[in-house]
Amino acid sequence: MSDKPWGGRFKERTSGAVEAYTESISFDGELYAQDIAGSKAHARMLGRQGVISPSEAELLISGLDQVRTEIEAGTFPWRQELEDVHMNIETRLTEIVGEVGKKLHTGRSRNDQVCLDFRLYVSDGLRRWAVLARKLCGVYLEQARKHTDVLLPGCTHMQPAQPVSLAHHLLAYAWMFKRDVERILDCEKRVRISPLGAAALAGTTYPLDPAFVAEQLGMYGTFSNSMDAVADRDFALEALFCGAVIMAHLSRFCEELVWWANPQFGFVTLSDAHSTGSSIMPQKKNPDVAEIMRGKTGRAYGNLINLFTTLKGLPLTYNRDLQEDKIPFLDTDKTVQNSLALMADMLAATTFNASRMRRALSAGYLNATELADYLASRGIPFREAHHITGRAVALAEEKGVGLEDLSLEELRSLSPLIENDVYTVLDYDTAVRRRNIHGGTGPESVSFQIRELEAWLSSSLPWEA
Repeated sequence: MSDKPWGGRFKERTSGAVEAYTESISFDGELYAQDIAGSKAHARMLGRQGVISPSEAELLISGLDQVRTEIEAGTFPWRQELEDVHMNIETRLTEIVGEVGKKLHTGRSRNDQVCLDFRLYVSDGLRRWAVLARKLCGVYLEQARKHTDVLLPGCTHMQPAQPVSLAHHLLAYAWMFKRDVERILDCEKRVRISPLGAAALAGTTYPLDPAFVAEQLGMYGTFSNSMDAVADRDFALEALFCGAVIMAHLSRFCEELVWWANPQFGFVTLSDAHSTGSSIMPQKKNPDVAEIMRGKTGRAYGNLINLFTTLKGLPLTYNRDLQEDKIPFLDTDKTVQNSLALMADMLAATTFNASRMRRALSAGYLNATELADYLASRGIPFREAHHITGRAVALAEEKGVGLEDLSLEELRSLSPLIENDVYTVLDYDTAVRRRNIHGGTGPESVSFQIRELEAWLSSSLPWEA
């Protein structure tokens, strides 16, 4: 005879190997707070609807509070044979409150129950990500404010291209993380939708009030189709995508930190607290945090593909394969939270070496575009101006000097339209100051970006208002 809560039609006990293989309590125990919150809302609704008595509802709620206390105190008796967080909590609840505990599951299936728990957990995770991403955005903004006058080579193809302000470079990442927050907020609207009332797949005959449960849990609405409600994992896919994009943005900056911390660049000095050494080479100061974060990005990508692969062949509605939906998100949630928090700390403690960045401007002819634009402003078609400038670069390269070091006579040998004012144009600071088009690297544009981001950061997140 089976001792399982669902074991009425079974004559044999479940194999121990099967219990070990199919259990989920080793990971879905993380969802205990969401499971208890959902069960309390369900019990309150059952009492309100007259499915159980108000006193029974209050007894269930009181018992669930005791279960949570035991879990958080570390005294809760988790049992693998009960398979998952739901059956463990319900079984212990029944031990505490007696037979009324068995009424909690009225009108509910583990199918809609697990969807509710997971949606709440993913929503809570997304909200944590949004807070951390905003904090990181603020650190980029603060570093940008400090370095509006610092110039460095802006690159394309990892080759020196044009001079930009360090503030502008850092703000590029601030805008990335602002988009991440916006993406999270949009995603979270679809995640925090209640499936409770869908039951196993077809809905229920009990007079439930799904909207009341959703309201109790601070959710944005309820399911529209009971089959979709228990089968859908789009919400987890979308959240995993948001996490993957966040990690991509972090990884791109990590790549730059790794390059910049190399003494051959020397653009940044990472704090000792965010670096490690070598077991054999005493001089080494390795950017291990940036490297590991760059490596963890692959895990976030893998978790997204993991769930995509699980879902791709599943017919409607619920299939036990969906038990595998949680581990990818649990891992990405931990990775994203830790990475965002650590990057904020590391960036705040990073020293930017303005003199090394300034010296790097002289390598790579970053003012070549200025010369081409100067010639175009004299009426020379840009393509011809581009060709003349290329010859100027070749001449400077041959002489081992910068464009600004060529004599006026040498420059005029390439075009008689070049005058002495060209040296003002070739100045790196001037090149940056002239680019005040919206979104450009000029100081006015950078100041405008800073004000925009400050205004955004001063606003509240939707659930904080």
